[in-house]
Amino acid sequence: MDNVRLDKWLWAARFFKTRALAKKAIEGGKVHYNGGRARTSKHVEVGALIRVPQGWDTMEVEVLALSEQRRGAPEARELYQETAESDKRRRTEAEQRRQAKQVMQHPFKRPDKRDRREIKRFMRGE
Repeated sequence: MDNVRLDKWLWAARFFKTRALAKKAIEGGKVHYNGGRARTSKHVEVGALIRVPQGWDTMEVEVLALSEQRRGAPEARELYQETAESDKRRRTEAEQRRQAKQVMQHPFKRPDKRDRREIKRFMRGE
């Protein structure tokens, strides 16, 4: 198996649920193959670097094997290996998002009965 289309490989490696979603991402310029924009019909080669969006993150993976068939997740992970830089970048960005979420949480909530009583006391000047 030496001719596998990029959209089929991304689907088989479980980056996308359907080939249509993989095709849409490739055509939209979200997926990069060896540093450049790719076409859906591009044939994947072993050793190629592919940059794929995954939610908030972008993974950069090296192709280790080719497959046209979609199999279980453990077998799909054997088709690629994430680069060390990509893994480090994803982890730092996730930590930054986690910390930003803690800082950005809305400090105000709707007052409960106790809070309303305190507000009334404060307004009366007690």
